[in-house]
Amino acid sequence: MSEEKEKKKEKEILKEDAEELREVLSVVSKEVPSLIKSIIASVFSEEAGRDMGKAAAAFYKELKDAGMPEETAVKMTENYVAVFTSLSDVMKKTVSGEHKVKGEDVGEEISRKIKEKLAEKYSEEDED
Repeated sequence: MSEEKEKKKEKEILKEDAEELREVLSVVSKEVPSLIKSIIASVFSEEAGRDMGKAAAAFYKELKDAGMPEETAVKMTENYVAVFTSLSDVMKKTVSGEHKVKGEDVGEEISRKIKEKLAEKYSEEDED
């Protein structure tokens, strides 16, 4: 009987941990979009644009000074700038709510994974 009570207590603790994690993830899912919006605002400010232009120009100049052919230097500089552009696109999609994983909301996917792990844990304990 004592072993049964122990298992029941462990299950209750796991359930409480899962609920606490769910609450934390809920807060994170609400806070992260506003954080990303702030980052996007700082990335797309006038000052950030000037800094990006200076960085791209410096990158290009370094390539040319190192003896890189014109065509290659231009292509590498375009790729350099494209990295920042794609990063900003990802952030915009996240903020706009396009944060889907295989058609599911990220929060739903996380919840599903937690439930799967808990079910695995319960079945392992039952086998022991």
